[in-house]
Amino acid sequence: MNTGKLRYILLFLAISISAVYAQSGHDYIEFRGKIIDRTSSLPLTYCNVLVTGMNIATVTNAEGEFIIKIPEIKEEVNLLIRHIGYKNRKISLKELNTMKGVIQMEQAAFQLPQIDVLTQDANVLVRRMFEKVPDNFSLQEVFMTAFYRESIRKGRNYVSLSEAVVDIQKQPYDSYRNDLAKLYKARKQTDYTKLDTLVFKLMGGPYNNLYLDIVKHPDIVFTDEMFRKYYFTFDRIEWMDDRLIYVVNFNHYPTKDEALYSGKFYIDATTMALKTAIFSLNLQNEEKATDMFIRKKPLNAKVTTIQADYRMDYIEKDGKWYYAYSRIELGMKINWKKKLFNSNYYSAIEMAVTDRESGSDNKAIKFRERLRSNVIISETADGFSDPDFWGPLNVIEPDKPIEAAIRKIQRNLDRN
Repeated sequence: MNTGKLRYILLFLAISISAVYAQSGHDYIEFRGKIIDRTSSLPLTYCNVLVTGMNIATVTNAEGEFIIKIPEIKEEVNLLIRHIGYKNRKISLKELNTMKGVIQMEQAAFQLPQIDVLTQDANVLVRRMFEKVPDNFSLQEVFMTAFYRESIRKGRNYVSLSEAVVDIQKQPYDSYRNDLAKLYKARKQTDYTKLDTLVFKLMGGPYNNLYLDIVKHPDIVFTDEMFRKYYFTFDRIEWMDDRLIYVVNFNHYPTKDEALYSGKFYIDATTMALKTAIFSLNLQNEEKATDMFIRKKPLNAKVTTIQADYRMDYIEKDGKWYYAYSRIELGMKINWKKKLFNSNYYSAIEMAVTDRESGSDNKAIKFRERLRSNVIISETADGFSDPDFWGPLNVIEPDKPIEAAIRKIQRNLDRN
C-alpha cells in the first residue's frame, strides 16, 4: 500500500439564518440559506449548492447552512440544490428571499429497476467504475478555485484554525502527474496556551484533500491487489439528479500486516461514475494505523490513532465528473509517560471547489508559486479581524463551534 501520501501529520516536542440577502459594497451579491428535510426539518449536510449557468458552487455545513456569492449580473440566475436521496430543487434567488433562506428538500420516491441489481456481482460494478474513468472524468487540465479549512481541537476546545482560498491545477485523470496548488489568500491562528508542551501540526495543507481523490489516486485506499484484499457487497439503491445510484459496501479481508479501509461507494448507475466515497481506516492494528500518520513524535509520548474518517464527493457537469468536496477527520490520543492524564486531539480538514474552468496556459501555476506537498500553513491571524477578508471569494459556511472559535479569535485580536 502507498501510505506516503497519507503521512501528513507532524507531531514534535516544543514543551436559524438571519440575513438571506446581503448587498455588498462590491460587485457581487451574497446569499445565505439553510437546507432542511421537508418532513423532519432536520438539516441536510454536504448538499451541493450550485449556481445554474455558472461553475460557482459550495456545500452545506453540519447545520445545513451555506453562503454563496455571485457576480452582480442583470440576468436571472437560479440555485440548484442536490443531495443523495432527495429530489433536486431549483429556486430563483428572488424566491430564496421570500422563503427567508430556509430551503426544504423532499425525499425522492422511485421505482426499482426491473432487473434486480441485488443479484449483480458488486465486484463487477466496482471494476466497471474504474474502467469507465477515461469516459467519465476530464482528460484535460482543469483549473479550480477551492476553499480549504483545517481545524484542531484539544478535547472540546479549538486550539488551531486555518482557512485558505487556493488555486488548483488539476491534472488529467489519465495522467500520472500530480495536481498542483497555489495559496491565494489565507489566515491562521493557534492558541499555544492550550497546547501544553506539545505542538500538533498538520502537514500537507490542501494536498491532503487532493490525494483523497481516489479516482485519480486509487492506491491511496487500494493496492494493485484490490480484489484480493477487499470484498464488495451490494447495499441498496439511492436516487440523485433523477438517476439511480448504486451503493456498494467495501471491506477488507482479515489481516494483521496492514491497516486497511472499509466504507461505501455511491456509483451513478447511468454512467458508472463514482459520485461519493465514504470510508474509515480500521484501527484495530494501532501501531500500523498510527504509523501511517505520524512523522515525528516525542520519545516520552505514545500516540494512538482513535479516528480516521474520509469523504470524497464528485459532481457532474456537461457529461463529465469533477472533484467537488472532500473531508478528513482524524483523532489522536497522546499518552505521556509519568503523567496521569492523556490528551485527545481531533482535526478536521475539508476542501470545496467553488469555481472551475477548463485548461488555459495563462492559468498554469508557476514553479515558484507552487505549494510544497509537505507544506504547513504559516501563522497569519490578521485576516480574522477583517469582516470582509474573503471579499467575493466563496467559502464554506463555518459550523457553529468553528464560528464561535472565529469570534473568540476576533475578540482576542481586538484586545491586542
